[in-house]
Amino acid sequence: MSDLLERLRGRGWRMTAQRRVVAEVLDGDHVHLTADEVHARAVERLPEISRATVYNTLGELVTLGEVLEVSTDRRAKRYDPNAHRPHQHLVCAQCGAIRDVHPAGNPLADLPDTERFGFTISAVEVTYRGVCPNCSAA
Repeated sequence: MSDLLERLRGRGWRMTAQRRVVAEVLDGDHVHLTADEVHARAVERLPEISRATVYNTLGELVTLGEVLEVSTDRRAKRYDPNAHRPHQHLVCAQCGAIRDVHPAGNPLADLPDTERFGFTISAVEVTYRGVCPNCSAA
């Protein structure tokens, strides 16, 4: 069983066939699918699943804090099931591929007091950009 499915069961989330398929599609490392990609993969497993059900399920998962909604550029939002381990993203500037990265150090602590302007910092989002090996080879 996937980590996401286990977390959802642990929360007592009602596991319909449609919700289960969406959670299964999101399973894995470095998963950052758009809602349309989730729908396309879900239809392969459960042909009758509607686009609206996928969007609603993704919205519920984000609200529950079990999936992150990732917006790294002007492209479609992506959904990241790696919501419980702090990480940053590495994005290919050419094809848009996204990888989870776990840099050493504490980015919260790296911002000097003089640059906080009185803010109480609660979260940090860092996006690294570059060109992936596939695009570099092309």
